[in-house]
Amino acid sequence: MKAHIGITEKNGQSVVDELSKILADEFVLYTKTRKAHWNLEGPDFFEKHTFFELQYRQLEEFIDEVAERIRKLGFYTPASLTDFLSLTQLTEVTSEKNDSKGFIKELLIDHESVIINLRENISKFDKEFHDAGSTDFITGLMKEHEKMAWILRSHL
Repeated sequence: MKAHIGITEKNGQSVVDELSKILADEFVLYTKTRKAHWNLEGPDFFEKHTFFELQYRQLEEFIDEVAERIRKLGFYTPASLTDFLSLTQLTEVTSEKNDSKGFIKELLIDHESVIINLRENISKFDKEFHDAGSTDFITGLMKEHEKMAWILRSHL
């Protein structure tokens, strides 16, 4: 059953198209953070292993929240690795070393890319698509990524 919540079908689809890209970015960033957690080596292993776990658990919550936002709008979410890889702006990188500094730098770049994308969508969601709920949602999500980026940056 379609949602009748004051957003036109066209605007809802436009918002969902962007939210699907955001969901893909969150999923790829989650996977890369898991990679750091699993493959980390070095003298700071335990501390950073625990740190990356906190980060991926937070990203896991973001994934669920974005997917639920799409469902609240009355649409279905992309839900396959193929979908996510075709929608994401992020790239997979193979590093030579599995040290914390390298993982942190890579994850920081990704968080900053996500922040820029979210920031660019805030005005569009509000003014172009007339969806205050999704505007508020991605504003909050952007703030969370800003905090995560700040914490990553502080380790460098």
